[in-house]
Amino acid sequence: MENKQTLSDKEQIALRLKQARNQAGLSQDQAAALMKIPRPAISEIESAKRKVTLQEAIQFADIYRVDKSWLLLEDEDQDTVQEAQKKLAARELSKLDPEEFQKVMDLLKMIRK
Repeated sequence: MENKQTLSDKEQIALRLKQARNQAGLSQDQAAALMKIPRPAISEIESAKRKVTLQEAIQFADIYRVDKSWLLLEDEDQDTVQEAQKKLAARELSKLDPEEFQKVMDLLKMIRK
């Protein structure tokens, strides 16, 4: 992957959009449906072939549950990829029934040993 400093702002935003979509567990088709735009538009935005409007960026941030300032490169330190992954894991864990949750917890204990 290219060094972040060598990427243009448009490319950095595109990369963050793709990361955020993946962390949200959404396909391009699902994101497009939620955004009410054609699926190829998601691909073009994520590959930096199409600019994202401010309104779209705000909508993406809401759908993907990421901070708008992180998405728009205003706050470099906020919500790192690892932190976003932790939030996604917590959301997914909250959806499990108690038995499934316990299985995941047991698995995590085995991994840490």
